[in-house]
Amino acid sequence: MHAFATGSSTQAIKLFLFTASLILSSVNICVSDTLQCKTYVKVSLFEVPMNLSKHEFAVLETLSVSPHATQRAIADRHGISLGGVNNARKVLAARGSITADNSLTQQGVSELAPYQVQNAIILAAGLSSRFAPISYEKPKGLLKVKGEVLIERQIEQLLSTGIKDISVVVGYKKEHFFYLEEKYGVSLVVNTEYDTRNNSSSLMAVRNRLGNTYICSSDDYFTQNPFRKYEWKAYYSAQYAEGKTDEWCLLTDRSGRIKGVSIGGETSWYMIGHAYFDQSFSKAFVRYLEEDYAKPGAEQQFWEDVFVSHIDELEMIVKRYGADDIHEFDSLDQLRSFDPHFIENVDSEALNNIVSVLHCNKNDICDIYPLKQGLTNLSCHFRVGDSEYVYRHPGVGTEHLIDRNAEEKALHIASDLGLDDTFIFEDPIRGWKLSRFIPNCRTLDPHSEEDLSQAMRMARLLHASAATTSRYFDFYREAKRYESILREYGPIDVQGFKEMSDQFDELESFVAADHAPICLCHNDFFALNILIDKDDNYTLIDWEYAGMSDYANDFGTFCVCCQLSESEIEHALELYFERTPSLEERRHNLAHIALAGWCWYLWSLVKEAEGESVGEWLYIYYNYGKTYLGKALALYR
Repeated sequence: MHAFATGSSTQAIKLFLFTASLILSSVNICVSDTLQCKTYVKVSLFEVPMNLSKHEFAVLETLSVSPHATQRAIADRHGISLGGVNNARKVLAARGSITADNSLTQQGVSELAPYQVQNAIILAAGLSSRFAPISYEKPKGLLKVKGEVLIERQIEQLLSTGIKDISVVVGYKKEHFFYLEEKYGVSLVVNTEYDTRNNSSSLMAVRNRLGNTYICSSDDYFTQNPFRKYEWKAYYSAQYAEGKTDEWCLLTDRSGRIKGVSIGGETSWYMIGHAYFDQSFSKAFVRYLEEDYAKPGAEQQFWEDVFVSHIDELEMIVKRYGADDIHEFDSLDQLRSFDPHFIENVDSEALNNIVSVLHCNKNDICDIYPLKQGLTNLSCHFRVGDSEYVYRHPGVGTEHLIDRNAEEKALHIASDLGLDDTFIFEDPIRGWKLSRFIPNCRTLDPHSEEDLSQAMRMARLLHASAATTSRYFDFYREAKRYESILREYGPIDVQGFKEMSDQFDELESFVAADHAPICLCHNDFFALNILIDKDDNYTLIDWEYAGMSDYANDFGTFCVCCQLSESEIEHALELYFERTPSLEERRHNLAHIALAGWCWYLWSLVKEAEGESVGEWLYIYYNYGKTYLGKALALYR
């Protein structure tokens, strides 16, 4: 035992222990379940000591890539003082970590081992909605900037540094990333929650892979390779903002540790680009991530929010970069300022569609930004010259829900009637549409006398047009279809459901006996689809569900979706008929309020069964259905 205390033997033991600990700390175990879905577990049998000071690490790391590097080169590479480098070099030389001519010894190699980067995680699951309409077709990380695909450039920078263990977390249009597995040998991880949660869900999906790990975004562009084989401590990269900024601004202490983060600030260093987790940070972070994940509001949480919430316990320093080192593109216009040829070179069917209709050049298309998305479609604003437009991209699966030929015909009819003069073009096969944008507009206020009167006028004009389409829509039939879908999930055990359903069967028999007029209806007729411009011109938009229906369909939809009170409903009926309605007209329209509520209540139950919450609307639909079922039946009986 006494021999182990001697100098040479002690160095050998230290080398053995450091080398063994490095190997054991980075063992990767791949376990396949019966579905052959791989689970990746990073095993650490014991914590590896990480005792180097910042300056000692800087010397060893620089010499690992540039043997015999000068003190000036070391100082410049790590942004530290020459005095600090000189003192660290003396300490390292004294304990045998470097030689007199500034090269690493085996001792130095072993001391660096715990700081070796083990892997990289590239986050690529997001929707990138700000890059509409191009992001409707492919994920942002697959855009080609200055001749290179963003994520490929980043993978190649990692590989050139020797980091071969790369995981790409995918979600939105994930199939577009599959080729990376074969081309680069990366590992793909599917985030199944990408559309309901923020990017903390992506780290949740790979939490077992976090160790000494780079955390990257697939759409970042690094002018110079920022990755290294060794890193000293967990960090977040940052750039400097002069004046006011909306970015996540950093407050640090004298050592560079991040002590606070504020969204928005002035003359500050702010978060941008990639981050690095070391082993101790990863271990603590995963614990907090798992604890916070189920808390209310966690769905919208960034992983950075987890860090900020536990900033006193999670040690992370700032790593500062120059203004041209890292580029994040928040909009197409921002990207094209970096790459002026991007728009003309990008392969985008959406942009080609715009060019084909407006007879412009791709470079003429600017001021592109997403609009609030609907339930079935994606839309974005753009400008060509002084004119503003809306490009509508059909949502996934809408080809099974919407008759685009009927929609196109309804749009032409609406334009001829003066109800919607925004329509320019629709492709009835693929479903994309081009419309004029109405600037500075507001949506209809159903509780305003003037707006309510105008809405009823528009409905009356449409219903009296004698125009026809090939599509037919009926609330009762649609409700029965949703009820059938709901039963596929099992028995409907909602108390009172059967009795209510039976009463709607009875109500339908009364309604059918009315033999009310069938005419062209909008069938999505409510406040948000009626826009009023600055000159008080009213426009009825979104004709996807237009079709031949009972004239009272639009009245029922309007009352339910605008949540009109009983007195407002009675007044709206008078405005629609321009007189006091007859008993037969009144009960028929009240019945369609009930049918509209019932239909969308059943739709909501289907959505809930599918795992999608519709929030308060489930009760709103139910309440109108129940209330006006009773009122209408009483009048009919």
